[in-house]
Amino acid sequence: MPGPRRVVVEADGGSRGNPGPAGYGAVVIDPDTGGVLAEAAEFIGVATNNVAEYKGLIAGLTAVRNLFPDSAVQVRVRMDSKLVVEQMSGRWQVKHPAMKPLAQEAAGILPAASVTYEWIPRAQNKHADRLANEAMDAGGRGEQWDPGASRADRGTPRTPAGAPPVDGPPGDAVAGAAKVRAALADARPAAAPTSAPQADATPQVGWGSAPDLGAPTAFVLLRHGETALTPEKRFSGSGGSDPQLSATGRHQAARAAEAFAGRGTVQDIVSSPLRRCRETAEAVASRLGLEVRIDEGLRETDFGAWEGLTFAEVRERYAADLTTWLTSPDAAPTGGGESFAEVAERVSAARDRLIAAHAGRTTLLVTHVTPIKTLVRLALGAPPESLFRMELSPASVSTVAYYADGNASLRVLNDTSHLR
Repeated sequence: MPGPRRVVVEADGGSRGNPGPAGYGAVVIDPDTGGVLAEAAEFIGVATNNVAEYKGLIAGLTAVRNLFPDSAVQVRVRMDSKLVVEQMSGRWQVKHPAMKPLAQEAAGILPAASVTYEWIPRAQNKHADRLANEAMDAGGRGEQWDPGASRADRGTPRTPAGAPPVDGPPGDAVAGAAKVRAALADARPAAAPTSAPQADATPQVGWGSAPDLGAPTAFVLLRHGETALTPEKRFSGSGGSDPQLSATGRHQAARAAEAFAGRGTVQDIVSSPLRRCRETAEAVASRLGLEVRIDEGLRETDFGAWEGLTFAEVRERYAADLTTWLTSPDAAPTGGGESFAEVAERVSAARDRLIAAHAGRTTLLVTHVTPIKTLVRLALGAPPESLFRMELSPASVSTVAYYADGNASLRVLNDTSHLR
């Protein structure tokens, strides 16, 4: 008797803002020929990356069930979401309340024994990624995805389903830059077929900005001053001790306060709840005569069992977990820490709250390395791996401006001139 029909499902999802306008894409492939058997994509409104990725998985598995309703089938799911792959494989628990019903729905579409999961690098998931971006583009126009207008490349040679993944080193700069350029290209409207000048529907900021956007909401992002852990480069998040500023850190906070007093631009101050940030914020607030407000969303990542350890110590004790963490934003540090994807969701929610509360004002946010890098990454539309390509010194200043049309502009990154 012939065995079950073999197919590959590649799925992806994305969110422009995380949470923000989101969509998914999925493709069903014949692994022997590389031929496309089915495609699916949909704009799903405002959602997180993880929700969109689960929706893409559900769409891909549903497409397989619809293609072969009466036949035995063996499905190999390939996704670049470490979270979805590990949770659906049963190696990670599904903790987030929004993920649980989606995981249950995906698990119920086909018999569990007929589906296997494989993580692949993002570069090998281009077809599904393209479909997800098409769905988000369509949503931005107030439409739904049209399969007849799809630009997804159905003729691109694929890595055979049985071949090992081919990948560059983690955080490869060339690959990362290519992804950013592709994302920017996807956001631009298609060129007009005539020679008549056309209005660009993509709002711009900076040198090309329209003159009527009004005063932006500016976040001046101040990293806290040094603690005893900072010079030793130890993981210091929100899950371990809550260290105070060192003598050097207090000096840095005082220098920052003097600089802000000289500029006279800061109108409000909001701080992470952790002590090192509150002490830094209070030094500035005392000099400016302002009140410090606390926002829980600005706290540092919970590094779990890595808290207080150096990078070398983590690599020695938790090598496999560290490698996964360095290659996937969905991976969390050992011992129940926070993934970068979870931090992005928390920080973006805080960003939206603070923009609404301080619209048109210049607000100092005293926070930590990961929240600042995340705000910068989201403002640039850069991929998660860009977090590993930024340097943020203690008591450094970065600035992001948010405009009324929804765009953001990075004005300053890692300025330490006030400490010299």
